[in-house]
Amino acid sequence: IPPSGVSCSGCGAELQCCDSEAPGFMPAEKYRSLSDGPTGVAGLRNAVCQRCWLLCHHGQALGLRLPPEQHRLVVSAALRRPLRYGRGPLLLYILDLLELPDPVLPQLQGLMSPDVPAAGLLVVGNKVDLLPADAPGHLGRLRERLTAACAQAGLRSFPLVDVRLVSAKTGFGLEGLISRLQRSWKCAGDVYLLGATNSGKSTLFNSLLHSDYCKSRAPDVVNRATVSPWPGTTLNLLKFPIINPTCDRIFRRQERLKEEATKTEDQLSSEERKYLNYLKKQGYLVGEVGRTFQRQKSNTVVEFDPDMLSYSIDEEPRPPQKKHEEREEFTYSEVKDARWCFDTPGIIKENCVLNLLTEKEVKLVLPTHAIIPRTFILKPGMALFLAALGRVDYLKGEKPAWFSVVASNLLPVHITALSKADAVYEKHAGQELLKVPMGGEERMKEFPRLVPQDITLKGIGTTEAVADIKLSSAGWVAVTAHKEEEVLLRAYTPQGTTLVVREPPLLPYISGIRGARIAGGAAYRTKRPPSLVENLKTTGRK
Repeated sequence: IPPSGVSCSGCGAELQCCDSEAPGFMPAEKYRSLSDGPTGVAGLRNAVCQRCWLLCHHGQALGLRLPPEQHRLVVSAALRRPLRYGRGPLLLYILDLLELPDPVLPQLQGLMSPDVPAAGLLVVGNKVDLLPADAPGHLGRLRERLTAACAQAGLRSFPLVDVRLVSAKTGFGLEGLISRLQRSWKCAGDVYLLGATNSGKSTLFNSLLHSDYCKSRAPDVVNRATVSPWPGTTLNLLKFPIINPTCDRIFRRQERLKEEATKTEDQLSSEERKYLNYLKKQGYLVGEVGRTFQRQKSNTVVEFDPDMLSYSIDEEPRPPQKKHEEREEFTYSEVKDARWCFDTPGIIKENCVLNLLTEKEVKLVLPTHAIIPRTFILKPGMALFLAALGRVDYLKGEKPAWFSVVASNLLPVHITALSKADAVYEKHAGQELLKVPMGGEERMKEFPRLVPQDITLKGIGTTEAVADIKLSSAGWVAVTAHKEEEVLLRAYTPQGTTLVVREPPLLPYISGIRGARIAGGAAYRTKRPPSLVENLKTTGRK
């Protein structure tokens, strides 16, 4: 059976039923049942491959026989397409704030063709909802760090349109991003969502699909992209048509935003409050993405067939035959001059610890809820473990220092004496105490050993961290030391992964988010800052 020529609506791969290890595989029985109908292979439209089905319904990721370079080739081929409407595309680069400095951003220039220059670059710092506010003005500081990262990436050939902070998951900052796109880019050309794996491109694509940025009928025609924590979920291009932001539409949109800004939480419906409370548990920053231009759906007509209700005493009632529901399609006039927003495959991050982990381990390492910082006060001669994925030893210093761990709440942190650290790792790596990796001695035999790197830092005060020690993608440890105090540290990450000393730190006042010190130990009680809701009028109550 030849490939269908129809793309999976979840990941963009071409649907086929021949090779279960290739992208787009669908079991032969399902493939035939959809393609043998009156519409032929068109019956496969809006269907999803087996991999997307298992990701969505069971959280399982099937392994694919797909080289890492394949994702880069798909993105590069898309960006090298001939110019449409006489100008290049707008690049909407999605950057995971937890991954600063982003390893893929400097590679952006190599994906483009000199013959098809980008018309602009808009950098979006995603997952801001996961980071606690360490002090007033923390969003401004995060934006400064993001702008500095863009400058360090050397992207001088791209006109930088703006730098925004959003949460594609909770909706924070998305209405502002849409307004910025409609003011600066309007409907001048295509838009490509780019970024590394797990940066949140598909989540942002789904949010924009149900917003004022796409044509009003698009959500009825275009399926949502498959979203999962497994790196490389999107395998090919997905797209929706961008709405033309006319003066009338912008005016109506602004009126809706003004009206919503006058609402208080008490004025929301019970369902809206329930969803809002759910989002507050997910992140520190919450927003709402509404729609101004919704298509009015016609009322459903109930067909009545009296013959279907009549039957003799010798017959069983016959259930009504289900009619084939035809999926809506765009008309020619809707797409002939359309500008499109494309979701692209994520670029695989090299030297990343996630590439060494199993599916279950990735779910523990990648944070999905608001990160609660964990602070410890260590004396020289003590060691800190972040699961079995990272380790920081305090080798030398005159005074104690504070170590604040910013990582998934599911990853354990273990403090021990430096003299016992090697024995703790040998005994508990792969076991419950250190949790990740999991699988005991057999798993650790194949897992790379931890490699050390010495770090010397000079403290700037007991309330402000001097640097972050980023342990690949497992998280980071912010180090706070007394002013002018020199501390000698030794940090470990698995061989083949990247350890970064980030100066200045991302959240310099993170050690202040803590409760009282726990008696008899190095740990402080954890403290969760309150959540902030944007686009709602505050009532003065907590």
